[in-house]
Amino acid sequence: MAEVRRAYGAAWWHLALLVGCFAVTGWIALRLAGEPTAGRMLLWFVGAVVAHDLVLFPAYATLDRLLRRAGPSARNHVRVPAYGAALLFGLFLPGVLGLGDGTYSAATGLTPEPLLGRWLVLSAVLFAVSGLLYAVRRLRHRGR
Repeated sequence: MAEVRRAYGAAWWHLALLVGCFAVTGWIALRLAGEPTAGRMLLWFVGAVVAHDLVLFPAYATLDRLLRRAGPSARNHVRVPAYGAALLFGLFLPGVLGLGDGTYSAATGLTPEPLLGRWLVLSAVLFAVSGLLYAVRRLRHRGR
């Protein structure tokens, strides 16, 4: 086992887990290869990877560095609602941006117009609650 660790650079179970992940990924790729929309799915996947790695990651890493100056407590009170808002945005992206009107309407019988406003309100509530918690924590700390 020491030889595997020295040659691979990590524990044997890490290598086994990685091989298992590649096996599952290969199985999924084989299953999707016969789909008529496989090319579009691959294009969207590659586009999402490029957009995240070249645009989004540098942007939020830079913002996190700027927040680091405010201290760890304040940084976490901005991070949590920002992650929540980003997760909700990604989850409801077509509706928030007004894309796929026909699909959404056919599936639900509703229009996607209120989704942007609802996402903005929910994001504002997340930041407001986090700001309120931060203010309460600061006041408690100041009182001691």
